[in-house]
Formats: sequence, structure tokens, C-alpha cells
Amino acid sequence: MFSAGLASAGERVVALGPHLAELVCAAGGCEPLVGVIAYSDFPEAVRRLPVVGDASQVNLEVLLSLRPSLVLAWDGGTSPTTIARLRRLGLRVEPVRVESLEDVATALERIGAWTGHPQAASAAARDYRQRLQNLRQRYAAAAPLRVFYQIETAPAYTVNRASPISQAITLCGGLNLFAGLPTLAAPVSDEAVLAAQPEVVIHGERDGAEVRAYWARFPQAPVQVRQQIYAVNSDLLTRAGPRLIDGAEQLCAALDRARRPRQ
Repeated sequence: MFSAGLASAGERVVALGPHLAELVCAAGGCEPLVGVIAYSDFPEAVRRLPVVGDASQVNLEVLLSLRPSLVLAWDGGTSPTTIARLRRLGLRVEPVRVESLEDVATALERIGAWTGHPQAASAAARDYRQRLQNLRQRYAAAAPLRVFYQIETAPAYTVNRASPISQAITLCGGLNLFAGLPTLAAPVSDEAVLAAQPEVVIHGERDGAEVRAYWARFPQAPVQVRQQIYAVNSDLLTRAGPRLIDGAEQLCAALDRARRPRQ
């Protein structure tokens, strides 16, 4: 399926997205990577690679000095102007789009074909699809819960149905209370949050102090009374890479805890 442009040994890849670096490593190993952008920090090996810019700007001098044979662009994130300029310079640029949980497996297969690791990538994609299917089957009949995914607190932000986070909520038997927002991520007022009457709050803070302080201001809110506020590693759910399935499993486990009767 992905035979066009298959890689030869010694492929040199620059990944213009932290999740793209993760996908390369999961699709057969980090060895082809020669450059990444800021905040590329997983797995550990990518921390030592040259940084060619960030999500908004690429340093062409640094990128060209790495002599890449393939540049992986974030389709929907990397500037079209940057992509066009790299191509005018004669570089091979392959945009990678991950808009859904299912897209991760396809991205693994494509990248594995491009970097010369089709078998390892196919195995990784097969494992990912199996874990996704396991969750789909396990939670198909789960009791629905009204979920508020909280990002920040002043103001609170959340995501709409197009986000993989929202898709993971649905997968786990939850209802994203702000699925209908017009943009992928947007601020929501305290009044809107309280009016939505969440049964569960999911957030990505490591210690949760800010989120706990936010909800402490509303002692009568059911989610505060019942202490149904749970953390899920934000890197797992906000990066459209192979660890999305880990994040989905964590989120499902949190909703499982919320479904248990309180003693």
C-alpha cells in the first residue's frame, strides 16, 4: 500500500513535530532521525538530537546542515509556506496527518515504509490496532459519564469532538460536554462549565494542584462533592503519536474508577 518512495539504508530524517519523532522511533527505531523540533523529548534518544526550530518556525540553515533525505511535516501544524520552501530547495517532504485514534496505525505504516522498516512498523501498527479494538469492545456498553476535559484554569480550556482526546473520551464510554465547540480548543467560562454539570473532570496536570484549587471554589458542584477529578498524563493524549493508546487506556481506567460506587 505504501510502496511509493520506499527508503534505502542510511535514510536521514528530520521530524517537524514531537509526535512525528515518536512515530519514527515506534516504526522501527530512532536511528534514521537526525533532527527534531523543540519539545521533542520522547523517547530519551531524541533529546540528544539537533533542534531545527519549533512548531511555528524552522531554521533552514540548521536543517540543511543535517543533509536530510526526508523531512516529515506535521500536516495541519507545519506551515504550508515552510513545506513549500523546503520543497523548492529540493528536499523530499512528506506531510503526516493524524486526526483520529485510528490514524496513528496508518501513520506508523507509512513512516515505516519511508524509513525502510516496513515489517517493524506493520507489527507496531497491528499491536496498536489490537489495543484500540480491545478498548472499543470493553467499553461498548459502559455506563455513560458526562466528562469535562480541563486544560488550564484561568480561564479553563477544553477540546471539541475533532480532538483525539474527545475521541478517547467517547471510546471509554464518556460524553465530551463541549464536543460542539466551533474550534479544536477554546476557553469556556466557569458558568458554562458548571451549567454543563460534569460527572467527571479529567486533566493533564502532574500534581493537579491548580485544578483542585479551581474546583475548591465550587464546593457544591457534584464533581467536587464526589471528588471525581482525575489526572491523565497530558503528553499521552495531546501528542498525536503511538502513545495515544496509552493515554486512552489511562483515561478509560479513570472513568472506571468514577463508575465505582463511593464507600
